[in-house]
Amino acid sequence: MSIFQIGVSGLNAAQAGLLVTSHNITNASRDGFHRQEAITTTQTPLQTGSGFFGQGVMVDTVRRAYSQFLDNALLQAETQASYLETYGARIRQIDDMLADPSAGLSPSLQAFFSGVQDVASNPSSVPSRQQMLSLASGLVARFQSFDARLTEMRTGVNRQLTQVAAEINTLAGEIANVNDQIVRLQADPNKPPNDLLDQRDALLSELNKLVRVSTVGLSDGSVNVFIGNGQSLVLGIRPFELAAAPSSENPQDYALFYVSGSDRIPLHSNSLQGGALGGVFDFRSQSLTPAQNQLGLVAIVLAQTFNDQHQLGMDLEGVLGEAFFEVPRANVVPNRANTGDAVLDATNVDVGALTGSDYRLQFDGAGWNVTRLSDGAKSSYASLPQTIDGVQIALDSGSADAGDSFVIQPTRNGARDIATLLSDTAKIAAAAPVRTAADIDNTGKATVSAGVVVDTGNAAFANAGALTPPILIRFSSATQFDIYDNSNPASPTLIEGGITYTPSIANEVFPTAASLDYGYRVSLTGAAAAGDEFTVAYNTSGVTDNRNALLLASLQTANTVANGTANYQSAYTQLVSQVGNRARQIDVQGKAQEALVTQTREAQQSLSGVNLDEEAANLIRFQQAYQASGKILQIANSLFASILELQ
Repeated sequence: MSIFQIGVSGLNAAQAGLLVTSHNITNASRDGFHRQEAITTTQTPLQTGSGFFGQGVMVDTVRRAYSQFLDNALLQAETQASYLETYGARIRQIDDMLADPSAGLSPSLQAFFSGVQDVASNPSSVPSRQQMLSLASGLVARFQSFDARLTEMRTGVNRQLTQVAAEINTLAGEIANVNDQIVRLQADPNKPPNDLLDQRDALLSELNKLVRVSTVGLSDGSVNVFIGNGQSLVLGIRPFELAAAPSSENPQDYALFYVSGSDRIPLHSNSLQGGALGGVFDFRSQSLTPAQNQLGLVAIVLAQTFNDQHQLGMDLEGVLGEAFFEVPRANVVPNRANTGDAVLDATNVDVGALTGSDYRLQFDGAGWNVTRLSDGAKSSYASLPQTIDGVQIALDSGSADAGDSFVIQPTRNGARDIATLLSDTAKIAAAAPVRTAADIDNTGKATVSAGVVVDTGNAAFANAGALTPPILIRFSSATQFDIYDNSNPASPTLIEGGITYTPSIANEVFPTAASLDYGYRVSLTGAAAAGDEFTVAYNTSGVTDNRNALLLASLQTANTVANGTANYQSAYTQLVSQVGNRARQIDVQGKAQEALVTQTREAQQSLSGVNLDEEAANLIRFQQAYQASGKILQIANSLFASILELQ
């Protein structure tokens, strides 16, 4: 090779260096760009009798400054950051709503029971009663407003799943397209199309922010992309699609389906981790559903327990109390893939035992398998009906086939369906329907309690406005008394006689035998004398009686929730605390993850990023190399001219 060829090779190498450096500079601010470098090698030397003479330089390839380890670490950090950002943005909405000191549920609960207390203080006051009804309506409206907002969030989750699925499909198609270009252009694996590789890496980064993916590189330069438990999203140049649609298990919630030809294969949400998709799924299952269920639980327990006590009272018209609230029912959702015609019914028979969890029932052909979805606890039953955590599940009609399943939602619609049933102030049952009295001629010191009603469905209250029968208690001695039917005070009829009386304790009058359970309890205490009499009768004209109103007011602090471990307020406070703690946890993790992303990106950029100062120095270096190679050609030309002059 002549000196001319050596000079030309130097010019070509310097020009390649200038081209690559210029490319680096112009792409320095572009995300996902990896710095490139022209790799040169020495050409094969020429062997002569005087030794080996160099033949100049050649450009071998243009190489990316790329580290698979650093780029993968950045992808993992970014997918987790996207997960936390998506989850955090949504859970903060619930936290802000529930924890608002002025617009939360706590002020409405407090105001309602203050209204009940006011009726207890003024049982015959129509304004007080009207205020109580208004506050009850306000409390119901607050429950319904919260549920509507949570339902709106659930709809928003469905919309986002649809949007994310469309974005994933778009990115999958673009990755497959870039794969195709790389396969066609990369004839030599040692000479890769760097800009296309950067483009594909950028697409994978965007995809990874939506859902965590794994990739496998192939020998032709393409990559296969997988999601979930290994479902193919891109195989070489072939993309696959995802679709968001109502879940067959619960149409209210959308699920993702893997589209393979005409088939749609459901993807389990637990397998789709990381990214915005994982954040949306985990928000719905870990925060949104528990919050809506727990809010519904408070509404159901409030409605049922308040009704139970209200129906033990008597209103201004002397009529036994009616239901004050509409008690929401449990919901049963059959799987759309069921082949049997079984219809299940669920009834909340013990609201104090409700957990706020949903349940999945599946028939295996021989019996029913039940999974509590909040913690995964499982149980099996040979047949229905069965009562599980306060909800009774029964087979209403039809029969199930093996594999049929149902989701039971005992409290999901509680906050939505609670309602006030009373509009007439006279219907508020502030009084107790029984009253007791001691005869004015009694000579002993015994006293009788006011009476506590436990069951107005008892035969004793079958006749409106009357107690059947009214009771006369007459002491035959200081230590014994008899019970009479006092329907005819002039000639009482003995019901039971010779009942032992102990002055030092409270002696419950009813029941002393199974046949004497009249749906109320009365007790006597203190020293009695022979001939002392006490009566128990219907509380006719008891418009100023506040005994039942006091019991209604006491429900505010009574532990009626979670098997007697919490009251309405503390159960709601626990919900607020759980959501708030989770929101703060996500916020702290999100900030830490952002710091990790920044650190990982800096480490990646330290290798792959463009340093403009370094590139400026390279421009000068390659410029000088180009000029020097040009000087070689100039000298060679001068030498050649000198040779010509010798002729």
